Amino acid sequence: MKALSCIAPGKLEFVEIANPKQKNGNSILKIKRIGICGTDLHAFEGTQPYFNYPRILGHELAGEIVETDLADFKKGESVTIIPYFNCGHCIACRSGKPNCCAALEVFGVHIDGGMAEYISVPSYSLLHARGLSIDALALVEPFAIGAHAIRRAAIQKNEFVLIAGAGPIGLGVAAFAKIAGAQVIMMDVNKHRLGFCSAKLGISHIINAAEENIFEQLKSITNADMPTVVIDATGNQKAINSLFQYMAHGARYILVGLQKEIISISHPEFHKREATLMSSRNATKEDFEQVIQSMKSGLIDSSAFITHRINFSILDQEFQKLFNPDQFVIKAMITLD
Repeated sequence: MKALSCIAPGKLEFVEIANPKQKNGNSILKIKRIGICGTDLHAFEGTQPYFNYPRILGHELAGEIVETDLADFKKGESVTIIPYFNCGHCIACRSGKPNCCAALEVFGVHIDGGMAEYISVPSYSLLHARGLSIDALALVEPFAIGAHAIRRAAIQKNEFVLIAGAGPIGLGVAAFAKIAGAQVIMMDVNKHRLGFCSAKLGISHIINAAEENIFEQLKSITNADMPTVVIDATGNQKAINSLFQYMAHGARYILVGLQKEIISISHPEFHKREATLMSSRNATKEDFEQVIQSMKSGLIDSSAFITHRINFSILDQEFQKLFNPDQFVIKAMITLD
C-alpha cells in the first residue's frame, strides 16, 4: 500500500509498505481523512522535538474499521482514535495521566502515523463517531488539545484569558475557553487569523501584536488587572518568553505550544506574582469525549475550520504550499475517498 513519509526535513516521498495484519489488541482502519497540524509542519521544517527521520506523519485521523477485536465496534464503522499510545503502568499512567506517559508513543511523531491507506492501532485507542461526520471526526484530536489546556487552566467564569497564537490549536483553546465562560483575548500577528477569531468564534477582544501596544491594550481590556490566565499556543520561544510580563498577580501560565529552546524568565517578577507555570501535553479520553459531545450539541462548528482540501495522491506536491501565508490556511484536510 501507499504511505507518505517525511524522509528528511523539507522532503516528503511516497513509499510502498506492507498492508497491516490483524493481531490481538489491535484494530485495522482504512484511512478516510487526515488533518494537517502544526506538528506535521514542524516535522517537515525540522523543528519538531522528540522526532526522528524518516517518519510517516499524521495523527488527526478518521477512518473505517476493517478488522477489530472489540465487541462494541463493528466492521465498516466510522471512528477516530486517541493517537497517544501509553504503557499503562508508569507513574503517570497509574495517576490517570496517560497523556504524559513516561514511555509515550505519539502516532506520527515517535512512531509511524496515519498518512497511509491503512493503519493498525491499539484497539483501546478507538472512539465511536456518535453521529459525527467523517470530517468532524478528524478534527476531534486538535480540539481535544484545546479542551485539555482549558481543563488544566481551571478557568472561572468571566476570567480574562489571553491566548497567544491563532493557529488551529490556539483557536481550539479559544473555543473551549469560551465554553468555560472566559472573556477571551486573542493575540497574533496574522490579520487573517485574527479576523477568523472575530467572524467565526465571536471573540471581541483582539490584539495584533505586530501593530498595537500590547500592554496598553491588555490594561484597557482588563481594567488594568491584566489577564489571570495566559496561554501560549505559538510554540515560538520569543513569544513564550515575552508572555510572562503580561500576567496578572496570582495568574496561571499554560504552555500548549512546544519548541526546542530554553525558557527565560525574571525570577523576581514571576515570584512576586506568586504565579503558576504549567505545561499542557496532548489530551485524555475525557477531553476527547468532551469534544465529541460539544460537536454533537453544536457548541463547536468544526466545519468552519476546514479551509483547504487536498487529495492524498498529490499531498507530496501540495504540502509546501501550506506554509504560504497568502493561502490563509486554518485547517487543511486530506481526503482519501
